[in-house]
Amino acid sequence: MKDITIANYTINASSRPFIIAEMSGNHNQSLERALAIVDAAAEAGAHSIKLQTYTADTMTVKGVYTITDENSLWKGRELYELYQEAYTPWEWHKPIFDRAKEKGILAFSSPFDETAVDFLESLNVPAYKIASFENTDWPLLKKVASTGKPVIMSTGVANLADVDESVKVLRAAGCKELILLKCTSTYPATPENTNLITIPHMAQLFNCPVGLSDHTMGIGASVAAVALGARVIEKHFTLRRADGGVDSAFSLEPAELKALVIETERAHLSLGNIQYGIQKAEEKSKFFKRSIYAITDIKAGEKLTKDNIRVIRPGDGLAPKYLDQVLGKFAKRTIYKGTPLKWDLFDNFSIIETLQP
Repeated sequence: MKDITIANYTINASSRPFIIAEMSGNHNQSLERALAIVDAAAEAGAHSIKLQTYTADTMTVKGVYTITDENSLWKGRELYELYQEAYTPWEWHKPIFDRAKEKGILAFSSPFDETAVDFLESLNVPAYKIASFENTDWPLLKKVASTGKPVIMSTGVANLADVDESVKVLRAAGCKELILLKCTSTYPATPENTNLITIPHMAQLFNCPVGLSDHTMGIGASVAAVALGARVIEKHFTLRRADGGVDSAFSLEPAELKALVIETERAHLSLGNIQYGIQKAEEKSKFFKRSIYAITDIKAGEKLTKDNIRVIRPGDGLAPKYLDQVLGKFAKRTIYKGTPLKWDLFDNFSIIETLQP
């Protein structure tokens, strides 16, 4: 699988998770709040902040649709009005990107039409994100691919044929560095419809790094995704859900984003290699395994029974697997209480007997 380089980050099958904090419309039309979100994302340890670049007019037409879905967070809202509230003014992009650079994290965006790509190119973004709802917009895909920048594409609201076609379009148009994100485009998503087991299959099928665009509540799905091979995690981010905003209900707060960074890295580190046997770090713990001990004083010539020997901790004596062979033997000499049993402490012992199961 090819390495993907985004600025100074390398993403591949063995890299640590790359965490994207999605600002979306959680700035609530305040540049000051948008900059504070950048600061909080950097403080929490995110590797990047992501915007969405569109206007209401590049997305839809006023009066065309009102959301009626009973399960939608935006039921009753007119689509055009929603995008007016959620969009990030284009003149804010540079100060947001500058703040991200100042704080040591990357900043990039999801363009939603070709004019947005031209604008983002003028800001020299390091990569592009294709949102799920745009992943079959071939003109947009071709425009993004033609920049030669790395592309991260979400795969929500698309069947396998759609994804395959879009990947081919991107690669044919010049995209040489591609990351796919498993995504369920419901807001919020549920653990039951997240289907993380798709991640390793997708990585193998498309021969590229795969991640998760996670719309579930909390960080559990993201941590599990890393265990299954996800190398990019995208989560919506806000300062406080209580402040409201179009995506606030399923966004992480700063303490949660910090936990996401820490726990996904722990999940990645814990994967390790296929390993059996006693590790170097466990050597000292061997002492606390059980073995056979005298639990009373045993006189010379006395039979070893369950009343005077027992399997207990620590592990200085014979292994528990030899208990049946030891029972019924006779002490060669006095064995004092607390003595770990060894083969030379009792009679009627032979090498042949120790080999019997």
